Amino acid sequence: MRKIISDIINSQSAMEVIDTAKNGEELLVKISRNKPDIITLDIEMPKMNGMETLKQLKRMNICIPVIMLSSISKSGTESTMECLELGAFDFIAKPSGAISLGLNKVKDELIQKIKLAFMQNRSMTRLTPEKNSRVVREITNKITPRAGNVQGRSIEAVVIGASTGGPKALYQVITALPSDIGVPVLVVQHMPVGFTKAFAERLNTNSKIKVVEASDGDSIQKNVVYIAPGGYHMEITSNKKIHLNTEPTIWGVRPAVDKLFVSAIKVYGANLLSVILTGMGRDGAKGTAAIKDNGGITMAEHESTCVIYGMPKAAFETGKVDEIVPLQNVAQEIKKFVMGR
Repeated sequence: MRKIISDIINSQSAMEVIDTAKNGEELLVKISRNKPDIITLDIEMPKMNGMETLKQLKRMNICIPVIMLSSISKSGTESTMECLELGAFDFIAKPSGAISLGLNKVKDELIQKIKLAFMQNRSMTRLTPEKNSRVVREITNKITPRAGNVQGRSIEAVVIGASTGGPKALYQVITALPSDIGVPVLVVQHMPVGFTKAFAERLNTNSKIKVVEASDGDSIQKNVVYIAPGGYHMEITSNKKIHLNTEPTIWGVRPAVDKLFVSAIKVYGANLLSVILTGMGRDGAKGTAAIKDNGGITMAEHESTCVIYGMPKAAFETGKVDEIVPLQNVAQEIKKFVMGR
């Protein structure tokens, strides 16, 4: 495994593996001598596993971005969700079957996430926590609605889209929502098959509001958060039920945010609130514009708190975003529009 991952990384002209370790204990010793830009960390290792290692890195105040490698087993997916909460940048799902063939299937994803982690870490190191807090406060005070008056509307559903950095962002937003919010919340998070169930269960355990992985045919209920399962587009039918399908990917992903947003318009019309959180690419921009054009309210995460300012930026550039909101204020803004407080 270490050899294959090293070969993938070293095949890139701008990347170099400076060391490897067979377990967490060995990593902690070696990291005192070598300071890498990025760490790839397997969940399953002898002596000290990936989660224990991540906790120790945190205790030691070592702020190096970590990309987890995880199996699609029940314990593997649950551990991955906990690692993201502990501060891991992102994860790669290890394919089953022949190791060499399997890892080469995720080569492009691994390289891409290493690049993103490096870019995000460089941008974050320019700001001390004190400076970042001040910048966010200043931005919060300056933000005003971009596309007209959005007050006085009755919201019947909230739709949310996210990608890279999304699990942590969604955790912060959803755990802050009340159990009696009074509307359904439907979420598309770009995540591999097998991981969304553990993600939904972890959110449900730590939230006041009920959170489930959506199933085909579910009747959409108020006060429930529905997470689109990995590998399936999630749409809303005219009789307010969940419809899952394996139609072609959009923007290279399935589930796609645009699929959910566009289907929601047909059911809720102007009584819809959309939110675009951190993520790479353009998924959700088309849906955001369509929701605004149909009288709904649109919101996007501010660049200052995004892990990757791709999807929110694409939505903003449509000119159809009403509210630009730092992550820590997103749940509050959702409650304001839905509940009037």
